[in-house]
Amino acid sequence: MDIVILAVVIAVVVLGALGGLIVGSRRKKPLPPPPPAAPDITAPPAEPHVGEEAETPREEPRRTIEEVDLPAGAGPVVIEEPPAAEAPEIEIPEPTAGRLIRLRARLSRSQNALGKGLLTLLSREHLDEDTWEEIEDTLLTADVGVQPTQELVDRLRERVKVLGTRTPEELRGLLREELITLVGPQMDRTVHTENPNGGPGVVMVVGVNGTGKTTTTGKLARVLVADGNTVVLGAADTFRAAAADQLQTWGERVGAHTVRGPEAGDPASVAFDAVKEGKEMGADAVLIDTAGRLHTKTGLMDELGKVKRVVEKQAPLDEVLLVLDATTGQNGLVQARVFAEVVDITGIVLTKLDGTAKGGIVIAVQRELGVPVKLIGLGEGADDLAPFEPEAFVDALLGE
Repeated sequence: MDIVILAVVIAVVVLGALGGLIVGSRRKKPLPPPPPAAPDITAPPAEPHVGEEAETPREEPRRTIEEVDLPAGAGPVVIEEPPAAEAPEIEIPEPTAGRLIRLRARLSRSQNALGKGLLTLLSREHLDEDTWEEIEDTLLTADVGVQPTQELVDRLRERVKVLGTRTPEELRGLLREELITLVGPQMDRTVHTENPNGGPGVVMVVGVNGTGKTTTTGKLARVLVADGNTVVLGAADTFRAAAADQLQTWGERVGAHTVRGPEAGDPASVAFDAVKEGKEMGADAVLIDTAGRLHTKTGLMDELGKVKRVVEKQAPLDEVLLVLDATTGQNGLVQARVFAEVVDITGIVLTKLDGTAKGGIVIAVQRELGVPVKLIGLGEGADDLAPFEPEAFVDALLGE
């Protein structure tokens, strides 16, 4: 009996100890966080219904535009327009009267070797055959040409023989007279820009690539504007890149209107339109810059003839100016002959005469074509294109 009671007591003690351990472990564990409060759920707006289920719209307070408060100082919105491009300033070219005389110093610096050489040879005490041959060589080297050289030497021989004494002043006067006669003072060197039948005078400018043809056309526009004429430019050189832009820039500088077409377009149509617009605008002159034709390309030369024929459907050509690079010498004469066969050349423009060119090319090209040199270019300046004056030119050759 006692053993039973002891076993019961031990069992009770063991169960009590186990119960204390369980309760102690539960007290050490953190309690779980309380469940979050249920969020306020806003019921979505009821879907609109139609028919009998449609609800009557509720009245809501609305404000008129007068009741809306605008920000202080708010004014009308101003849209700024981009500034307009400024028109290029129009230049006033210097007068053309006496322009070659003003440029004489520049011309004489590079050209008077011919005159000084001749004066030195003629001043020798004895003019034997060797001396006359040297005179001939000097003239030929200066691109005077064979036939004009022979004529000049023959006249000089005769006059020196008759003169007897040969002071420096007498020799200079003698040589001056003979050179002026050879240059041809009787030729008409006027650039004809007046149409006798009314309307603008039409001038077509032709030449080989690289002779300064487009630049010459722009400078000629300045010459005409300086003399009080209104000018229209036709950019018929549609094959050379930027040729039309170059000509338009020249025109804008003096207020001349430029007619141009698409790049690589038909040059004849551009020339036709230029003459047409010149007539409509009442311009005094229309200058047509043609493409720089290689004189060895037969097809291109034929196209130049086409430009001439198309222009003449609008108005007759008053001038066809051939631009030659004076530094090319006798090669320029070959070009001149070919161009003369395609279009009727009426005048010559010699450019780059202030460089290594020889003054005798003036005489040679006139003899070759039978037409006068009307303009000469004496530099890169805008006003360095001058009307050709035989007396001033010969004076520059001989020097002061």
